[in-house]
Amino acid sequence: MEVIKVGFVGNPNCGKTTLFNAYTGANLKVANWPGVTVEKVEGETVYKGQKLKLIDLPGIYSLTSYSIEEKVSRRCIMEGEVDVIINIVDASALERNLYLTMQLLELGKPVVLALNMMDIVEERGMEIDLHRLPEMLGGIPVVPVSARKRSGLDVLLHAAVHHYEEMHQPNVVAYQKYIEEKILRLEQELKTKYQTLENTRWYAVKLLEQDEEITEKYPVGLPEVLDRSYEKDIINQKYDYIEEVIEDTLFYKSEKAAFTDKVDGILTHRIFGMPIFFGVMAVVFFLTFFVGDALKGGFEVLLDSISAGVLHVLEQMGVAPFMVSLVVDGIIAGVGGILTFLPNIFILFLALALLEDSGYMARVAYVMDGLMGSLGLSGKAFLPMVLGFGCTVPAVMATRALEKESDRRRTILITPFMSCSARLPIYVLFADMFFGEYASLAAISMYFLGMVIAIAAALIIHRVETHTEHHTLLIELPEYKTPNARTIAVYVWEKIKDYLTKAGTTIFIASIIIWFLLNFGAHGMVTEVSESFGAALGHWMEPILAPAGLGMWQIGVALISGISAKEVVVSSFCVLFGISNVNSASGMASLTGQLAGLGFGPLNAYCMMVFCLLYVPCAATIGTIKKETNSMKFTLKMILFQLGVAWLAATVIYQAGSLFF
Repeated sequence: MEVIKVGFVGNPNCGKTTLFNAYTGANLKVANWPGVTVEKVEGETVYKGQKLKLIDLPGIYSLTSYSIEEKVSRRCIMEGEVDVIINIVDASALERNLYLTMQLLELGKPVVLALNMMDIVEERGMEIDLHRLPEMLGGIPVVPVSARKRSGLDVLLHAAVHHYEEMHQPNVVAYQKYIEEKILRLEQELKTKYQTLENTRWYAVKLLEQDEEITEKYPVGLPEVLDRSYEKDIINQKYDYIEEVIEDTLFYKSEKAAFTDKVDGILTHRIFGMPIFFGVMAVVFFLTFFVGDALKGGFEVLLDSISAGVLHVLEQMGVAPFMVSLVVDGIIAGVGGILTFLPNIFILFLALALLEDSGYMARVAYVMDGLMGSLGLSGKAFLPMVLGFGCTVPAVMATRALEKESDRRRTILITPFMSCSARLPIYVLFADMFFGEYASLAAISMYFLGMVIAIAAALIIHRVETHTEHHTLLIELPEYKTPNARTIAVYVWEKIKDYLTKAGTTIFIASIIIWFLLNFGAHGMVTEVSESFGAALGHWMEPILAPAGLGMWQIGVALISGISAKEVVVSSFCVLFGISNVNSASGMASLTGQLAGLGFGPLNAYCMMVFCLLYVPCAATIGTIKKETNSMKFTLKMILFQLGVAWLAATVIYQAGSLFF
């Protein structure tokens, strides 16, 4: 049976991903589009026996082919990747959304219009004429849906399958006479010169707009027709028609939601907006540490039981001591030590998902625009930084929203200073061991220190660079809405799944490697760790790390291992010091005692947290930065820059602290 390929296209914040997730759940395939770094998300579903391949295209406002996302979406549709387009529009902001609809209709592909957020339209007392609207859009199916309430989903798929079979898409916008005459001339020329070209009207319109890609690919010799760019004319005439559509189909149009205005009056206030944002983040971190720590106890007991049980079974089986050590001291201690932090990770991602789905994150860019402007960046640059609290990889990818390459690179350079969730186990471990009742305060300080360092670094770079530009922030502030439980669940599950996958692969392998480094030396297996390869490597780093209060060979080994994944720093300490469950009271007491015996106290612990906050990001982030910038030189400079900042910050804190403690 033929599989119908359905592309989901819409503006950012129109509910497209929520609707896509409603069909696919967490059963997604995520990759990159060929040749670019834009994410490609696919899923599958079946409607009445008909298999459908669903493709979630990047959120865009137009198909003008200026941004990477616009180019990818247009190329995907034009090159046969999509059979039917489901155009998701925010029904509560119909006028803004219909511009993309008009462009999609000109592509010649079957289009189904999904009027999302109809519940919001009803709440505001507005009405949309669902008979007149499809008439004015060339007879395309128009289906009211609510992705949040999961209503209208079957009807939408029925319309997509039925419309695909019809394969009929008439022209909708009739331009003014002088434009239509030029389109006709260009169509005749295109049909003669490029006989296999379909939908010549769309290509003619693009030639009139002097679209760079189409002009280069399909040149025509009609200078008298293409005497100038007609892009503004075409845009204005499209909007003229959209006004007619709105006038004929949308009734009782209210002012922008009074609730949103009232809330924005507080959350985006010129004076109070920034303190409120920091207050919100403080609450997020409070929940992450206090509630997360309360839930951790169950995981610790379970790990203790598993470790003791496995040890007993292996000893009863007569397994060789070195294999027992590998399994219990290497694998279980390394991987298990990381899994006990799962409650903290879960709460952090849950909080970030709630903030994003409610519409607050867009306000963060607006609130921070003044501060970021003083650093030579747009407020949009702060969004990747906030995303960095979750994971640096998508945060780096989010810099695509910035228009200028120089802004992207500067933002990429400072984003890794934002404390990702992978560093959280390090903070929790050292703060709990050395700071007692002030443990949460010590851990939370890392997040704010990361922001301060990132902003300071951006300011210094801005001052050093000779050119300065004024950045005007243009960003949509979506309506506030109640976060969708399903969308939140899918988002959090994907993040937790990534964390568990990392524990089962990267951290698993790293734990085994570290165990071998500590149990083998130049003359084979060793009984004294000081004679191992790991000790030799760590001793080489001791004099470099000593000024920062980290002059122990074990720390050098742990920091190197942390480049694979930041959580590995914790699992490394478990293996290095032979702790089976570092989060248990006995495990922490044992590790604290061993470290204290080596002269490692609270000041050293804080410097360790600072160094882990600021030094080289994980291997996945380094790879992403290389792909996003397409520059190994920039990537290496970034690594050296971050190492330098980490060493300098930790050294200053240690040397200054040593004067008082």
